[in-house]
Amino acid sequence: MKFSIKPQEAILMLITMFWGGTFLAVQYATADSGPFFFVGLRFAAAAVAVGLLSLRSLRGLTMLELKAGVAIGIAIAFGYSLQTWGLHFIPSSKSAFITAMYVPLVPLLQWVCLGKMPGVMAWAGIALAFVGLVLLAGPQGSLLAPGHGEVITLVSALAIAAEIILISAWAGKVDVKRVTVVQLATASLVAFATMLPAGESVPVMTPRLWVVGIGLGIFSAIIQVTMNWAQRSVSPTRATVIYTGEPVWAGVFGRFAGERLPLLALVGGVFIVLGVLVSEMRLKHRKKAKDEPDDKPHARTEREGATQ
Repeated sequence: MKFSIKPQEAILMLITMFWGGTFLAVQYATADSGPFFFVGLRFAAAAVAVGLLSLRSLRGLTMLELKAGVAIGIAIAFGYSLQTWGLHFIPSSKSAFITAMYVPLVPLLQWVCLGKMPGVMAWAGIALAFVGLVLLAGPQGSLLAPGHGEVITLVSALAIAAEIILISAWAGKVDVKRVTVVQLATASLVAFATMLPAGESVPVMTPRLWVVGIGLGIFSAIIQVTMNWAQRSVSPTRATVIYTGEPVWAGVFGRFAGERLPLLALVGGVFIVLGVLVSEMRLKHRKKAKDEPDDKPHARTEREGATQ
């Protein structure tokens, strides 16, 4: 049996490993900052970085692209702000597994909001992910007793799922570069604006906060360009398998940092990963030709390609 990995796939694996580590980095940084200010700083840096790479295309910005970018940006702001807030209460590894719930939540949210019934594999993925969430979410591994951090992080996964649906709604109708700049800038402004009603003050700007906040923003911009290049030759199905490693890597980095999830929580994480994989599968109604491309939409591809 011949086994080989394309250079593009190896790069995506490296990206996934780094993304797994960002959960821990954010948790450290938010010891110096509230969640909304940190998200505002992070996406302001990302907006500037992507904007500098897209100066020429920004001149053709349309009203439709502006509306799309603002709507998606609002979803991004709440998704990442709530995720960051949740990291004040739960370990980074647990946050990563709960955040991964956004993949099986997408078809469920489409059904609730758009009346689009999920397929068999989507339902199976939702069921597996829910079982995993029950096992993972309880404080100290207790069942059906989620704490504040778990609930906040689950709501953030819902916001990220909504973001993906909004991206899909405008896919093919807008210029990706222009919309990306608008949505990143909107996410930053919304996060900063939410500081006031949330009672959050501007923190003391420590070196750690500057480095992690701006560094993650620039890193996000670089990752967007790299992923767009790599995924031209990597099928969505193979990308799904690679990206499923993100919460696993978060768990590895968290363990090095001293985090120890209970055995029951680790089993729950496995169920969530399985749910993500299963929800991205499709039952084949016909035999696919040998050279027929795999063009199935992929949730993580849409999210990262347009927002990170």
